[in-house]
Parts: sequence; C-alpha cells; structure tokens
Amino acid sequence: MSPAASFGTTDAKLLDGVLVLDMSQFLSGPFSALRLSDLGARVIKIERPDGGDLCRRLYLSDTEIGGDSTLFHAINRGKESFAADFKNPADVEAVRRLIAQADVIIQNFRPGVIERLGLDFPSAAAINPGIVYASITGYGDEGPWKLRPGQDLLAQARSGVMWLNGDDDQGPVPFGLAIADLLAGNAVVQGILAALVRKGRTGIGAHVETSLLEALLDFQFEVLTTHMNDGGRLPVRSSFRNAHAYLSAPYGVYKTADSWLALAMTPLDRLSPLLGLPEIGGLPPEAAFTDRDGIKRIIAERLATRPIAHWLAILEPADIWCAEVLNWPTLYESDGFKLLDMLQTVKREDGVSIRTTSSPIRVDGMRRHMAVAAPRIGEHNARLRQEFALDG
Repeated sequence: MSPAASFGTTDAKLLDGVLVLDMSQFLSGPFSALRLSDLGARVIKIERPDGGDLCRRLYLSDTEIGGDSTLFHAINRGKESFAADFKNPADVEAVRRLIAQADVIIQNFRPGVIERLGLDFPSAAAINPGIVYASITGYGDEGPWKLRPGQDLLAQARSGVMWLNGDDDQGPVPFGLAIADLLAGNAVVQGILAALVRKGRTGIGAHVETSLLEALLDFQFEVLTTHMNDGGRLPVRSSFRNAHAYLSAPYGVYKTADSWLALAMTPLDRLSPLLGLPEIGGLPPEAAFTDRDGIKRIIAERLATRPIAHWLAILEPADIWCAEVLNWPTLYESDGFKLLDMLQTVKREDGVSIRTTSSPIRVDGMRRHMAVAAPRIGEHNARLRQEFALDG
C-alpha cells in the first residue's frame, strides 16, 4: 500500500448493524459512544426534552454553535437524538422498546439513579438478554465515595496523579485535559467490543463497568508498580524542568533562543559533545539521578543560547530523541499533521457547521470521516418512534 493511500478516507463500518443507546451525559459516556460511532455503530442519544444533555451548556469558552457548546458538538457528532422524559411512563416504555432492539447501552448516572428509573442492567437484561450494558461511575458503586461527584478534576485529586506533574515546589498540578473522562471512556469501549465478540459467539450479553478512579489508577500502572515494589518510596519530581518524576536528566523541556525543545531519555556521554558540555560527559551514570536538577540547569543554559533549528540540526542526525514543542497553529501547519487528515467539518440541516477532529482509528489504512453534526434535542423523535414502533 502506498503512503498516500494509508492516509485516505473510507466508509468502512466495522460495527455496521450495531445499535447503541447513549443514555449518558457530559464526557466519559458520550465519548465512548462517539468512538463506537466512529467505528460504524448507529448511536441514538437518549436525553431529557427540557435542556437535554447538560454538556450542551458546558462551555470551554464563550463560543456557542447552534445553541450548544463546542464540547457537546465535539463528542456527539453523527448521533441521533431521542428526547424522553423519565417521569413520563409512556416515554419510559418507549425507551424500553428501544432497549429490546439495541445491542449496547451506555450510562453514567450516579449510583442508585438508574436503578430508580428501572433501567439498570438486570432490568435491561430482562428485556434483552443479549444486551451489552456499560456503566461508568466516579468511584465505583460501593464504598464511601460512591455518591461523590464523578467529575474529572475531583477524580484526578483523589488518584494521586497530580503529584506527578509540575516541578517539585509547585504542589499538586492537574492535567489540563479531562483525562479521567477520556481514559474511562476508552476503557469501556474496550470492554464493550470484547463483550460484543462474546455475544457474537454465544448470544450472551454482559455488564461492563469502570470508574474515573479505576481508569486513572490504570493510567499510572507503570509508576504505581515501581512505587509498590521500591519500598514504598514516593516519587520525587525534579525542581527544574520536570517532565517525569522518576526519570533522570536530561528528560525535560528546555527554552531555546526562539522556541522550546523536548529532550527524552539520552545518555549524558552522548549528549555532552553535541552540546559542547564536557562537564556533564564524564559524570558517573548515577549522577543523572542524584544531581538531576544541576545537570538540567547546565543543559538549559546552553540550549538557550541558540535557536531551535540549530539544535535540531545537530541532535536529530545524531539520533537524539528530541522534538520542538509545538503549539496548535504550528502543529496545524506541519506536514506531519496535514498528512494524518485528522480534521473534518460536520454539518446539520439547520445550517450548523463545525470544524472538529476525526476518528484516530484507521481501518485497512483508511480513516472514516463523518459528515453529520451533533443533533438538536429530540431531533429524530418522530422518525425513531415510527422506525422502532415506540408508540405501541
């Protein structure tokens, strides 16, 4: 296959014929449903008629498109919307009829809520024994934290992950992304796909579960394993240019005369002649750990004297693991990014148009793009009621 073909577009739908009911809101559950949609599944979003998914009003900036936040558009593109009032018995019955015909349900209600609605896994399995049912919570459905808000920043705070970021004197530093939501969403997708494989062989459904906390603990498996088998010693972040609490100098990000340079794992004796720093070349290997900050300060002072192009021209041919730190505008202009074809424009019949990312998954060397934007609340009620005979 030619390099150009490997980054083409495709209409391949690996999950063609799979019907997903997205009964979740905010980010983790809707993200799971989005990824299944990218793989070809049909996703019907079940939301309240009075305002819909709360994410519609969760703004990352003051930008609003078609009455909804950009965040809502980003994770709900390509879905259909069925508005249902769970206090209305007729609407609940309509949802039950959808469950009877669905393959997958995703929900992230706080523990106890879905049971009160009578739409929990045992209830859904009684309607549809082959259902693959996915639940995402903040901290599991048992224990003292089960009713605490399952919000990304709060999950990060409870997970220990904030003590890995930033420099040693900064205190806890959160990630600038909703990593708990996205990691939990990805974990659930893996479970759903495995459950669908078993369902295809046996007809037996499954209840797939995870939580934001579990996903964050799994995210830290490398450093947690080190901690638990290293006498319980806590990691110590570098106080200067920290990039990983456990890794030695020169691992970090450094200012050049006109930009920033990331340096990964590199033996000091290899780096020394390239930077013209003989004073770090003859150090014993353990010094990269014991004098981590001092060595990084010497490297930083040297790198700040010349522009990024100068250093890349020296380091890259020598196979030193390094990269310029790009911001979004410079990323968009790079050939490597353009070849990936990761952006797309999705549209809706009412004129809404939004530029967003595409699926990160390529199938047979091709990426599937989607033309349809996120739905209006209940946009597809009439058609779905007729198609699935939801009115009895």
